[in-house]
Amino acid sequence: MAGILVAAFLAPTSIPTPDLLHTTQAPFQAGHWLGTDPQGLDVGVSLLQGSRTVVLSSVPAAILTLLLGAVLGSAAGFWRNRALTTVARVAVAVLVAGLGLLFLPQLLAFPLLGSMLLVAAGALMYWPLRRAAWAQRSVAVPLDSLLMGAVNLLDSIPILILVIGVAAMQRPSATGTIALLALTCWTTAARIMRTTTLQIAARPYVEAARMVGLTNFQLLRRHIWPNTWPLLALQLPLTVAALIGLETTLSFLGVGFSPDIPSWGKLLSTVRQAPTAWWLALWPGLALAGTIVSLHSLAGLGANRSDVTK
Repeated sequence: MAGILVAAFLAPTSIPTPDLLHTTQAPFQAGHWLGTDPQGLDVGVSLLQGSRTVVLSSVPAAILTLLLGAVLGSAAGFWRNRALTTVARVAVAVLVAGLGLLFLPQLLAFPLLGSMLLVAAGALMYWPLRRAAWAQRSVAVPLDSLLMGAVNLLDSIPILILVIGVAAMQRPSATGTIALLALTCWTTAARIMRTTTLQIAARPYVEAARMVGLTNFQLLRRHIWPNTWPLLALQLPLTVAALIGLETTLSFLGVGFSPDIPSWGKLLSTVRQAPTAWWLALWPGLALAGTIVSLHSLAGLGANRSDVTK
């Protein structure tokens, strides 16, 4: 993993000039020690640039995936199917969700600015609505049932088929691929957070804190989340490994990133143009396998250490 991070840091940012005089050159020769692809691009440089793509795409996608699953799972496990939301908040959530769907392409192009605008729009909508008399009533929102229904629906579809199908309908881009991976791979984190939140919320000290007068947000911040975030930390390497595999598959099929972004999957796809060029499959295959094995080993070390600490 340290090697991947160093390679991502040292990778050149500009697209290298192809060597048209030495296309599909075998490795271990002067000038191109790992060989070249059918376009004359150096395989070693492509590996370095692909490692940068892995770091800059899979890690943010994994963080977004875990955050989305954590929020949904903890909310479903804490509130279950109780009447918890006022009509005003439901109206604001529906309006903000509608705005998000309406301006989805713009949000994907500028995710940080779009998130800030959605939060500002929600605040401006909520404060006038909350003072209305009809907005003081509570409504039953079956968060747990809705979440588990969505999780079961997504899990019933093979994730690779789902991701490829959605990716094929949109224009290839880095931001769109990251958002796609986050929106389709959050179910595992949501299941973990829901189960853990249910267990912790049933403990006596949480009930005692509720009787003392702590608000729901204080209960989550002081008693629920501190006991659940270590599980997300252990899940992070496994999530990154799974997303690297999905991202590589998308790039291999040509439906992930735009063609000008180098990746290991794109390098692997050049084998179809030169089936006898074994180095085009060997080097990115070794890099991909080593990265995934390292991430799984890292998760195993973290799990063993947490068991010892516990």
